[in-house]
Amino acid sequence: MSYKKHLALDLRLAPLLLEDTHILKKRKNTAVRLMASIISQQLSTKVAKIIFDRFIALYDGKEPSCEQVLATDSTLLRSIGLSNSKVMYVQNVAQFFLAHAITDKQLYKMDPEAVIELLTQIKGVGRWTVEMLLMFSLGHENVFAVDDLGIQQAMVRLYKIKYETKKEMQLKMLKKAEAWAPYKTYACLHLWKWKDTKAPV
Repeated sequence: MSYKKHLALDLRLAPLLLEDTHILKKRKNTAVRLMASIISQQLSTKVAKIIFDRFIALYDGKEPSCEQVLATDSTLLRSIGLSNSKVMYVQNVAQFFLAHAITDKQLYKMDPEAVIELLTQIKGVGRWTVEMLLMFSLGHENVFAVDDLGIQQAMVRLYKIKYETKKEMQLKMLKKAEAWAPYKTYACLHLWKWKDTKAPV
C-alpha cells in the first residue's frame, strides 16, 4: 500500500495528496543536519536558508566536520547572523557528536524514540529539532511533529479543531494523527505544503 492510498482514507487530508508525491531520503553528515535545524529555529524557511548558506560559506562551500566547527571563532559564527545561544548550541552539537563518536550509520539503525532520547541530551536540542532530523535526514516515515507551529496551524484550519488550551489542541491533533500511522511524516509534509500554498487564511 502506498502512503497516499493509506492517508487518503482520511477524507479531509485526501485532497492535499493530489499534487505532490514526497520521497524521504537518508542524508549524510547528520551533525551538520542537526546544526541546520538549530539555525532554523524560530526563523522563516527563507531566512534560515540564507544563514545556513553563510554558515557553509565559512568552510569554502563544503559541509564542515565537527572539529572544524569547534575550531571556528564564536565571533565569526555570530557575524553570519547566529545569536549567542545558537552559536553555543551549534558548538554543543559538535562536541557531543565527537565525545560520543556518533556516526550516520549508527543513527540510521536506531529507533526514532531512541534517537530523540540520545540527542535531546544536547543543550539547545529539543524534541522538535530531533523530529526534523528524523524526517528530513534519517528518512523515518512515521514521525509526527505535534509541537510544530505550521502543523498546528494547518490542522486547526483543516479539521476545524476547537480548543481552549494548547494541551487540548495537541491531544486532538495526536488523536487525528493516529490514523495516519505508519506514514505520519508524509502527512506532515503535505500539511506544510498546503499551509504555505493553498490553505485559507
